[in-house]
Amino acid sequence: MKNDKTAVLLMNVGSPNEPKIGAVWRYLTEFLNDKRVIDLPFLLRKFLVNCIIIPFRVQNSTKLYQMLWTEKGSPLIFYSFEMKEKLQAKLGDNYEVFVAMRYQNPDFRKVIGEIKQRGFKKLVLFPLYPQHAMSTTETTVFAIEKELKQQKATIDLKVVGQFYDNPQFIKAFAEQGRKYDLSKFDYVVFSYHGLPNRHLEKAHPNIDPETCSCEVSVPSYGKQCYRASCYATTRLLAKELGLEAGQYSVAFQSRLDKNWMEPFTDKVLIEKLKEGKKRILVFAPAFVTDCLETIIEIGDEYREIFLEQGGMDLQLVESLNAEDSWIEAMDGLIKHVTF
Repeated sequence: MKNDKTAVLLMNVGSPNEPKIGAVWRYLTEFLNDKRVIDLPFLLRKFLVNCIIIPFRVQNSTKLYQMLWTEKGSPLIFYSFEMKEKLQAKLGDNYEVFVAMRYQNPDFRKVIGEIKQRGFKKLVLFPLYPQHAMSTTETTVFAIEKELKQQKATIDLKVVGQFYDNPQFIKAFAEQGRKYDLSKFDYVVFSYHGLPNRHLEKAHPNIDPETCSCEVSVPSYGKQCYRASCYATTRLLAKELGLEAGQYSVAFQSRLDKNWMEPFTDKVLIEKLKEGKKRILVFAPAFVTDCLETIIEIGDEYREIFLEQGGMDLQLVESLNAEDSWIEAMDGLIKHVTF
């Protein structure tokens, strides 16, 4: 039976089902074995992930998830469902909103099965990543396209692409920052999730990332260069917030080794502290939903280090979550999609 409504699928990275070693192990296994996340040759990736990274990281990761967990569960999951409910009310009766995760639950395979079974013929996929990256947007789109084929679902698929430069998105994030008195801070750091340097090289082949103009502009050959879009996001937010050069900088967090994007957020924070910047406000504009990387990594770990080294305040700006201004931005991005 044909369903005349348009299905909207919100997708994020995902979370363990619970903060226990078994659940975290399953989550990391699915996540880190994705060839678009760790883009090494098959056998090397399998050995590195399953014999070294996961066994050595799972206990610490579990402890961090235990710190993150609330009575409502994982923030990334429950904020996604709050987002869904508010977005559904905003979009109206011509749309039906679904939530799935790239890894673990809600399982995107089951959600696609439900969308097919209920007769939807139009699907808007909304990967919840402001800046395009192989390990986020690309793997999400690939997974959904593959699943639609496997289920032989005759559904017209459209994708909301990277939206870092969407004016409503920028205003929504700036609104979150204005909840704090910027004049009380000495400096602002815009922290983005890092990527292996290999990913940058793949974003614009034959162009050395070290000599690329990514930090000052989005080059014509690198429209989907993650680093370029991170710096562009920062420029747009800085302008919206009235920040001048010298009042802020860009940094990258969550590295697995030294061959990841620089400068590293933790090092930048200490460098700025040594320059006398004792009160720092941190934005994390690669995340539309608060999660382990924002609440724990920045809000707890980096803050603790900063204060131990003599800092007076390190404040994380909350992500967009289910804020009305973000729902307004999502509504515009979805309704801009045409079939």
